[in-house]
Amino acid sequence: MLSDLVPIVAITFGVGFIPAVIWIILSYRKRRRFMELHHTERMAAIERGMDIPALPIELIDGRSRGRRSSLQSGLIWSFLGLALLISMWLDGDFPALPGLLCLGIGLAHLIYYGMEGRRVEARQLDHELPERTHAISAAERRDVQI
Repeated sequence: MLSDLVPIVAITFGVGFIPAVIWIILSYRKRRRFMELHHTERMAAIERGMDIPALPIELIDGRSRGRRSSLQSGLIWSFLGLALLISMWLDGDFPALPGLLCLGIGLAHLIYYGMEGRRVEARQLDHELPERTHAISAAERRDVQI
């Protein structure tokens, strides 16, 4: 059984490596372009005597501010586990361990979302709302000055 898994794992990692490298390159180029645009905006603000825009946090830590929902990941893992269980059951040879592992991970994410995830997401939204209104009011001030 282990000898059957070696080519599958090799092909999976070989095929998965290429999109990962492409994603890393594109992410770097996007961040670099964002930095250039922010620098241009700062220089234009300095030349016009306007307030200098704050440095976005994405430029410092390199991560986007998008929230990952444990609900989404829980649903993905749960349905992946169910699909594996059903496909292995229909195949006749029923080693249920991979499907049960995926299903267990998905259920853990869903339980976390039910217990704590909603509160965490609500806190994140409460934290981001003042920042967004501040950014909108700064943009409106810029439009009035121009």
